[in-house]
Amino acid sequence: MALDDADTRGLPRYTHGHEVATLASHGTRTAANSCAYLLPVLEPGMSLLDVGCGPGTITLDLAQLVAPGQVVGLENVEAPLISARSRAKERGDTLTRFEVGDALHLPFEDDTFDVVHAHQVLQHLPDPVLALQEMARVCRAGGWVAVRDADYAAMAWHPASPELEEWRTLYRAVARANDAEPDAARHLRAWALAAALHEVSFTATAWNYADAETCQWWGESQAVRYGGQTFTEQAARQGATAESLDRIVAGWRAWGGAPDAWFMIPNGELLARIT
Repeated sequence: MALDDADTRGLPRYTHGHEVATLASHGTRTAANSCAYLLPVLEPGMSLLDVGCGPGTITLDLAQLVAPGQVVGLENVEAPLISARSRAKERGDTLTRFEVGDALHLPFEDDTFDVVHAHQVLQHLPDPVLALQEMARVCRAGGWVAVRDADYAAMAWHPASPELEEWRTLYRAVARANDAEPDAARHLRAWALAAALHEVSFTATAWNYADAETCQWWGESQAVRYGGQTFTEQAARQGATAESLDRIVAGWRAWGGAPDAWFMIPNGELLARIT
């Protein structure tokens, strides 16, 4: 999201923004690699809402699994939906809808969907408990609310890199300045309890980058993202200098080119049955 757009519309500020590098990274996410915990409960004919759908790759995978059920992908700005609609057209999917709406005030009636899903969304919201309550509100009795979020403090990598440690410290400061919680995974159970979700299971899985091609891609993707305008403007407000940002960008590229590079992103998962 463009910062001015967020400020003008009173929306939560999305730390990553929707620049090309971010959308390309998000475009590698699939139902298989990003919400496997949800797949066993899906059935054909279910209606599904994907909150914070981004470029739509997970949304469209889920649409295939619940077809002919109605699927809606929701974002709070239009920019990523352009990519999502293009991907739907490429897949020949004419049923999935992509709409603009606020995760904290979902634009749907109570009891509308069988499944309400959000991937890497709660960590960016100023009120994740309200978001869970809204997800539960629009979910039918007997349906499912599903959430997966990462934990930045628990991310691990090799080889050791002071530049990546500097990045993590800065990113967490920027996110918290946006009223967000970058270590969301560890908070999911507490948020679920606060949202009065009852039949809930909690699991954890990780993304792991551990081959030369993937590490090179991840390092370059992160270098471009954290050297881009969206992040650098926010980082400057937290005291980051051009020199420190250049150092972080170079650190990501150096890490990605290391012959023994390895990176792990832990994710917490919440699956709640709505009663």
